[in-house]
Amino acid sequence: MKINIGCGDNKRNGFVGLDLYKTSATDMVVDLFRFPWPLESDSIEEVYCAHFFERVPKGLRAKFMEELHRVMKFGAKATFITACGDRAFQDATFEWPPIVAGSYLYYNRKWREDNHLQHGYYDISADFDFSYAHALVPSIASKDDEFKEFAVHHYNNAVADLHAVLTKL
Repeated sequence: MKINIGCGDNKRNGFVGLDLYKTSATDMVVDLFRFPWPLESDSIEEVYCAHFFERVPKGLRAKFMEELHRVMKFGAKATFITACGDRAFQDATFEWPPIVAGSYLYYNRKWREDNHLQHGYYDISADFDFSYAHALVPSIASKDDEFKEFAVHHYNNAVADLHAVLTKL
């Protein structure tokens, strides 16, 4: 099974749409902030999550990722798309803090161990590898690579979205 988390009205083709609200795209009405989800462990082949993770409350993000890890098969991939720049701050439904590439490091066991975060305050057991890319705004995307790299690191609104792909380890 492939799931589209927080699908709203825009379910990805070939995916089962999960959302709190019933729309024409929703296949399963699920409160994704209540755990466990009504999905079998190690049953999900692929996950797509566009502009939903920003809405997960800070206090539930680790639990959300733990649950995601539980339901995904070994080697399964989860694609997350989150807003960047002013868009990460302007939407009143987004939670604080905004999601950045480094946010995903906390869900990688080796990184937690290397940074001595395994025990105590960071009680996370999920283990994902991840890669990411920046979807640049059109006025930046057309520039040369050196300028794009500079813009990503120094201009607040150069990046429209962060695309992260997590792989269950």
